[in-house]
Amino acid sequence: MYASPKPLLATLYGQRQSVPPIWLMRQAGRYLPEYRALRAEKGGFLALAMDSDAAAEITLQPIRRFGMDGAILFSDILIVPMALGQDLWFETGEGPRLAPKVQARDVLDGLTARPEALEPVYGTVRRVAALLPPETAFLGFAGSPWTVATYMINGQGSREQAEARRLAYGDPGLMQALVDRIADCTIEYLLGQIDAGVEAVQLFDSWSGSLSPAQFERWVIAPTARIITALHERAPGVPVIGFPKGAGGKLPAYAREVGADAIGVDETVDPVWADAALPEGLPVQGNLDPLALIAGGATLDAAVDRILAAFANRPHIFNLGHGILPDTPIAHVERLLARVRGTVA
Repeated sequence: MYASPKPLLATLYGQRQSVPPIWLMRQAGRYLPEYRALRAEKGGFLALAMDSDAAAEITLQPIRRFGMDGAILFSDILIVPMALGQDLWFETGEGPRLAPKVQARDVLDGLTARPEALEPVYGTVRRVAALLPPETAFLGFAGSPWTVATYMINGQGSREQAEARRLAYGDPGLMQALVDRIADCTIEYLLGQIDAGVEAVQLFDSWSGSLSPAQFERWVIAPTARIITALHERAPGVPVIGFPKGAGGKLPAYAREVGADAIGVDETVDPVWADAALPEGLPVQGNLDPLALIAGGATLDAAVDRILAAFANRPHIFNLGHGILPDTPIAHVERLLARVRGTVA
């Protein structure tokens, strides 16, 4: 077993901590006034993500303010479609747009890879790695192939992923080719992040909950397992967190089959059930509802205490069940950390 003096990495290696380490998904972002100030100065989200100096500064902001146990790279899962040849831009107030939409084989075959799109991210990693406190773990990330594919097919986000699901049923050969191409790029992308200085990585499958069990097996579990196997072979000792948001009752199968070193649990999952259903000793990350964090007060305290109690007997990284919301009060984040660390009653 690997060892680390960093609490978050030690937890990922399977060592239960008396006080669980904590970081928050999207902890570097819009709820922080220092982030908003930098964004106003530099421009839109994509401009920030592709500016290594700015992205490094944003990655470090929540570490300076809160002393989180983990720093998460400031970037976006849609950098991979850019590297595969799609154009990416963000519409104000509406989110990302990608073109051309990959809904036919000739479109996929017509994409010209642009691996240079990944270089600014590696630059961000190198800058952050040189500046992090010695006790803080550095996490990189990528989107899992199914979730990335939904954006590449639809050209933007969609709540039900109807276009991607329709394509998966109607032309599974095209879907397989797209998923394979995303997986290949993701392996190299995460290895590039590791080479530049991240110490663990997370695979975000934000839209995995929209699939039936058989489709989940093919489009979530199989490609995720291939990515994790490759990372373990080529970067031994670097933990991988798998986060299949919305997996629900399919979570145990995911945990058994993908080979992740830790499993992220979203806010819809009962932590008591998750502790009983997941393999004994497997590190778990999660799973506070971001809205409970906004609510604060007794609601927040009770939710935190329930999660801590549920995962008390296994390695646990405290986190949200999904990303922190822009209107989250700073004081509530401070209260959360104090509650988790036992410095307030």
